[in-house]
Amino acid sequence: MRKFFTSFLLFFSMFCVSAASTVNLLKESEKLGFSVLWDSLSGSGILEKAGHQISFHAGDPFVIHDFSKLVISDSPELKNGVLYVSPKFMDDVKDFFKDESEQRAMRIGAILIDPGHGGKDPGAIGVHKIGGKVVTVNEKEITLKTSKMVYEKLKKAYPDKQILMTRSKDTTVSLEDRTKIANSVKLNPDEAILYISIHANSHADKNVRGYEVWYLSPDYRRTVIAPDDEEDENLATIMNSMMEEEYTLESVLISQFILNGLKEQIGASSHNRGIKTEEWFVVRNSNMPAVLIELGFVSNESEAKNLMDSTYLQKISLGIYNGISAFVAHFEQTSGFTSVK
Repeated sequence: MRKFFTSFLLFFSMFCVSAASTVNLLKESEKLGFSVLWDSLSGSGILEKAGHQISFHAGDPFVIHDFSKLVISDSPELKNGVLYVSPKFMDDVKDFFKDESEQRAMRIGAILIDPGHGGKDPGAIGVHKIGGKVVTVNEKEITLKTSKMVYEKLKKAYPDKQILMTRSKDTTVSLEDRTKIANSVKLNPDEAILYISIHANSHADKNVRGYEVWYLSPDYRRTVIAPDDEEDENLATIMNSMMEEEYTLESVLISQFILNGLKEQIGASSHNRGIKTEEWFVVRNSNMPAVLIELGFVSNESEAKNLMDSTYLQKISLGIYNGISAFVAHFEQTSGFTSVK
């Protein structure tokens, strides 16, 4: 997603800072006009201004400027849920944003929609008696119909972007092939890609219903950038870790935007089950921000009826589209992260 450079700038000026001299990062950033995004699960955050970013991790002296330059500074500290940093840390931040006054343009270059299952794999199956007839509800059909609706909306709204699908028919596509498609999309250095996997759920308890959005657990470690032969192994590891954290933060944002979009469109017709984390194959093997959406439970009779209704699926697709487009606008207006209220 970000273009990396093989040269890194290291500042070896670490020193211990007394608790009395530290400042509240969020309050200080608000005074100075810096936006902050903080993810408590991964313990990582990003400071942003004018499209430039500083990535940091609580308790870690390494920070990264614009995902290309590695710097050593004083470690941010998390105390009683509040982030504290040294005056030197804030001075470094101010100096960086002062020097990097030119807006850095980043955009979403591609959006990949992944309809779950298909072909020989029906996914979750619900069997219900509807209107006096026994009806079988297949997840693969629901995901394909919804994905096509989302695809058409995105294609119309973003003719300048690559809008892609892992399958457009009732065909079998392996999990490996789905992530291979995602990771092989060609992008320009200033472009990012999003992976949106669409599914339907099932549960032994027929009363369970609702929609939810999943992203990769921050505890899961993966390689998201290929190391350069000229790079120091330790530096490459740090850069990979920071990139992982960026993808996590972006995935959290996408999840929240989509969840909000679904809530607006579906309303009381279903239940908002919230944002969850899991190590699904497609989200852990796609080297980009990725989320998995569960539209509802085919095992629940009333929800199964809704999921068979094209009008209801249109509402769902609009909710997903609105969530994606809200993230795209958010990302491209800031060229990256800003705080989320």
